[in-house]
Parts: sequence; structure tokens; C-alpha cells
Amino acid sequence: MTTRLSPLRIVLIAALSAVIVLGAFWALRANGAEDEPADADTAAAIAAGGFSAEQEEAIGLMVRRYILEHPEVLPEAIAELQRRQTSEQLAQAGDGITQPFPGAVLGNPDGDTVLVEFSDYACGYCRQSVEDVKSLAAANPDLKVVIRELPILSRGSIEAAKMALAAAKQGKFGAFHEAMYDEGRPTDDAIERAAKTAGLDMTRARADAGSEQVARELEANRQFAEQLQINGTPAWIAGDEVMQGAVGESALRIALYPDKR
Repeated sequence: MTTRLSPLRIVLIAALSAVIVLGAFWALRANGAEDEPADADTAAAIAAGGFSAEQEEAIGLMVRRYILEHPEVLPEAIAELQRRQTSEQLAQAGDGITQPFPGAVLGNPDGDTVLVEFSDYACGYCRQSVEDVKSLAAANPDLKVVIRELPILSRGSIEAAKMALAAAKQGKFGAFHEAMYDEGRPTDDAIERAAKTAGLDMTRARADAGSEQVARELEANRQFAEQLQINGTPAWIAGDEVMQGAVGESALRIALYPDKR
């Protein structure tokens, strides 16, 4: 005797199965794993529901047929899965990710709209993005840009990041930030010139750059990046999106101000 499923139950099962397949596929792809098929998770989920072998076969055929007839749902489902994963990652990171190291802010320090940038002074794409951020802040007086120093490219990156945070403690972060990028590669001499251009008290700056407070900040930024699966610079938190690369002013503006499209 053939067991029939109601149309609603069939749709729900098909949707669940498709989501599980896509979720497993995306997780395996993200982790680089290829040894376990996504089908195993789907089969386990269906088996847990107490379906007969006949029902399982029917469900599999229906899901396959639906996806073949409507392939457009695949990128839509993957995009939604990414959005949900990003939301979960941001929630896990907590509000601390938008709280700057004291003074390490561009734009309006009291702004209601927050853009977070992970940057490295040895990164050419970060240098390329400086003007994008300046233009965005100039056009949006409510924008607060939180800079999270993420020195991952060189020893010079680390020393420049430390000096940037020392500049922040003197209220001269923005001046050092621009001067350092204007210098190009963050060599010892370039860092020294940028610090002097920004008008830093060098004795105090050197002491602050080597402080435990600065070391803790750099480690916190590294941990935030790891939580968000950020593996390069620049990277951005704009609204509820995490973006990587020199995405440009337009993409940042759309993410921050979707109503202004």
C-alpha cells in the first residue's frame, strides 16, 4: 500500500531537505572538505523523521525535480544562508566589535551609523580605500568609522599599527592614518616620518606603542577577524554585512544606507 503525503508536508520536507543539502554543501566548500557527501546529513535528517523507504525515495525525487526545474533557487538559498551565517557571526562577536580603541575613529566620533574597517598599513587595497572612506564620511555627517588595526602582512605592519594606536591616545589618529598611507610601505623610517607629520609627542608615542593596552587591542582585533572569517584586508562591517576587499564607496554606501539607493 502506497503512503501519501499531504502537499503542505511535501513542500516542507522538500524545503528542509534542500536547505540541509545546501547548508552542508556550503559548509564543506568553506572548509575545503571533500571526503563526506552532503547527502549523508540529508539522509540522517529524513531518517530521524521516521519516514519509510518509499517516502524517502519520493522525497529525494521531488527535491531533485524541483531543483532541476527551478535552479534559480540555488544562488538565492546560498545568499540567504550566507546572510544568516554572517548575522550569527556578528552576534557572536558582540557589540564590542563596533567599540573603537579610544581615539581610533574617523568621521563623526558620535555618529549613529557605524562602519568598521579592518586595515593594514602595508596593504595597497587599504591605501586605495582611504579616499572612499573620506568621501563617504564627508557626504554622511552621521557616519562613525571605527578602524580596527589588523597587521598581518609584515613586521612593518605591526609597528605601524602600534604607532597608529599611540597616535589615537594623543587624539591624532586621523592625521597619522593619512600620513602613514601617504608614505607607502611601513618601514621604520616611514613610520617615524608619519608620526612626526601627525605632530606626535614621540617620547610618549613610543612608550604607548609598546604598552600592554595596545598589545591587547591588536590581539582583540585578531580574534574578531577570526570569528568573522576575515583573512585579508581591507575588510568591512557595514550594516549587517561583512565584506572583504576594496569594494568601493558605492558598495559601502548601499550597505550602510539601503534607503538611499
